Amino acid sequence: MSNPKPFRVIDAHAHIFPDKVAERAVQSIGGYYNLPMSGSGTVDGLIKSGEAMGVSHYLVHSTATRPEQVDAINAYISATCAADSRLIGFGTLHPGVEDLPASFENLRGLGLKGIKLHPEFQNFNIDDAAMMPIYAIAEGKLPLLIHMGDENRDSSTPERLANVLDRFPNLTVIAAHLGGYQMWEQAAECLAGRRIYLDTSSSLAFMTPEAATALIRRHGATKILFGTDYPMWLHQEELERLHRLDLSDEERERILWRNAAELLGLGIDD
Repeated sequence: MSNPKPFRVIDAHAHIFPDKVAERAVQSIGGYYNLPMSGSGTVDGLIKSGEAMGVSHYLVHSTATRPEQVDAINAYISATCAADSRLIGFGTLHPGVEDLPASFENLRGLGLKGIKLHPEFQNFNIDDAAMMPIYAIAEGKLPLLIHMGDENRDSSTPERLANVLDRFPNLTVIAAHLGGYQMWEQAAECLAGRRIYLDTSSSLAFMTPEAATALIRRHGATKILFGTDYPMWLHQEELERLHRLDLSDEERERILWRNAAELLGLGIDD
């Protein structure tokens, strides 16, 4: 493979954890997916991985598995991003919070730029009735990054997300893992071409370059974001996988940084 043209890079999907719990959190995620984890889960580990590959910004988040965790996690993500301008934070919400409007306004007040949801870890189906208030309060205000796809459950299927998009047409969604981990054919049928973003995280290692390229082209490169799913993967390996795809320089530029910069309100020179 010839050396690809150098581009700016924004990682639009990275998990971070406080140093004291990072090791345990990483082990838990790796155990759930039965996959080896490449990174430490710490902020220092993330920056070290990305700096070597020219990453300029990182969209970081963590997920509240219980309602009472929401405010503490959002405060941690906000404070961590305030300490490093390369980090852009998405907060967390949970369908079980007692006062959703208050939690939402607290999230926004902390300067967080969106909301991360994980159906399996938070124990909901994407199109559950209990989730509709979250979509209603976020529509037109903040983007949602939603984990998509699970080999053992149907909580986060592309079809369920399509049901939500039909009801909330102005909801801004990033459908992680190219629309559905291990569900890429269904993602192509249910989500490709819709007014959402897909990110590349935890997908390229499991798809042929031809299949990944076809899904990207079917959806449109202007709506694809590069993401590593750190600490699942490091930046070098995920960038190498992306550069194996038969994409034009314009498509690569869009995927690697320009789409994310536009979505997150970053200037060209930020």
